[in-house]
Amino acid sequence: MSTPPEKIVAQVLIVEDEPAHADVMAEALRHPGHICTIVHGIESAAEELRHGAFDVIVTDLRMPESGGKLGIDVDGGNAGMRVLDLAGELQPDAETIMVTAHGDVPTARAAFKHGAFDFVEKPLDLVVFRSVVNRAAEQAVLRGESGEFKELVQHDGFEGIIAGSEVMRKILKTVKTVAASKLPVLITGESGTGKELIAQAVHNNSPRASKRFVTMNCAGQAESLLEDQLFGHVRGAYTGAEKDREGLFEYANNGTVFLDEIGDMPLSMQAKLLRVLESGEVVRLGDNEPRHVDVRLVSATNQDFTKKTADGSFRQDLFFRINGAHVHLPPLRDRREDIPRIVRHAIARFSSDLLAGQPIPAISDAAMLRLTAYSWPGNVRQLINVVENMVVMAIGDADGQGVRIDVRHIPAEVHVGSGDGSRADGSLEDTWSNDGGSLAGTSLEQLEKRAIRETLQLTAGNREQTAKLLGIGERTLYRKLKEYGLR
Repeated sequence: MSTPPEKIVAQVLIVEDEPAHADVMAEALRHPGHICTIVHGIESAAEELRHGAFDVIVTDLRMPESGGKLGIDVDGGNAGMRVLDLAGELQPDAETIMVTAHGDVPTARAAFKHGAFDFVEKPLDLVVFRSVVNRAAEQAVLRGESGEFKELVQHDGFEGIIAGSEVMRKILKTVKTVAASKLPVLITGESGTGKELIAQAVHNNSPRASKRFVTMNCAGQAESLLEDQLFGHVRGAYTGAEKDREGLFEYANNGTVFLDEIGDMPLSMQAKLLRVLESGEVVRLGDNEPRHVDVRLVSATNQDFTKKTADGSFRQDLFFRINGAHVHLPPLRDRREDIPRIVRHAIARFSSDLLAGQPIPAISDAAMLRLTAYSWPGNVRQLINVVENMVVMAIGDADGQGVRIDVRHIPAEVHVGSGDGSRADGSLEDTWSNDGGSLAGTSLEQLEKRAIRETLQLTAGNREQTAKLLGIGERTLYRKLKEYGLR
């Protein structure tokens, strides 16, 4: 079964002077997972548009507020038009949607001249409203990505790689560049960071993409078995060898061989691999006749080759041979902004199998923050496994309101002993003092600046969640961001 596309979660600004109506719209959009900010007039909207970052702006056409504090004269009957203009000036990558009563449809059509994506008539059909916002969100997110990266992530050779952080974007661009060459590639990184996916991407984006991609894990393999699997044998080479068998290098001829955990390869086997890479020939066990092979080698390890070559446990000449191009994958804790994207993708993937034909479950902000805060020693592999467990547990707890994933569905091992400042209820402890040093003598301004900066990193720049975690209002947060020069 193919993996379903990732659900887009948008930052939505709702500008509506009637609080009850604004709440209804927000609730309709929060159900599929969108993050909503509500304001009730032009001046408040201008404040949000200046300091926030939104994918979609939904505005009512008629609002009583004149906008006098903005230094302009705004007719309340056309206040929504001014919101569209402000959005165009301050949030050029966002999409805008006008909400209007039946009698205002001709005027609403004029909103297209002010850059509106679409308009929705009152009284709202919430299904239609959500559909329009979803389409606008998709358009905004696609526009927000650079054309080069958009082409990259949509390329067929990058299936399964979920990446939005700057560091991963650079890595994928490097992979695409390296793949076109003949260079051997060495992929390093902790276990679970996705080294095999990157190896597959190298193959898929190379001229060898139509040929075989063969993988072999070198960890825990006896030398004789490893040599047999890589190079093959002839009949009678050893007891039980009843017929000739080609090894992985012959099987992958003109394609790609991926040797995972190559740092665990026995020294004597390293010498044999080096000979094959230098000569382009393999000799089957029990045979004297060399066989020519043309194979692109991609290797991976979670070990430090600087130490291994220094202590003699890995041949330096082999290291130079396999390290034609180097791709290092950072641990998940160093690219936390990718965690929400990976979580949503995994929820969609597992729910499509377990909830066929039903809506994709929503995940609470508290649960998402908790997952984002965890250090993930097992990296992406561990996160995917945890999300699968959460989806299963949430389905078991489902009621008439549908499936919703919350903090209580997070496995205990993620709550306990994480050392990342997280409590079992999903809230965050004060972690700034846990770095081994005393805070004595540190100014309150420095502490406050650090708290805001680290919380913004934790929430991937989400101001609403940052303000909630810090226990301050969003306007106070905006003021502090400007005061401290933070973005």
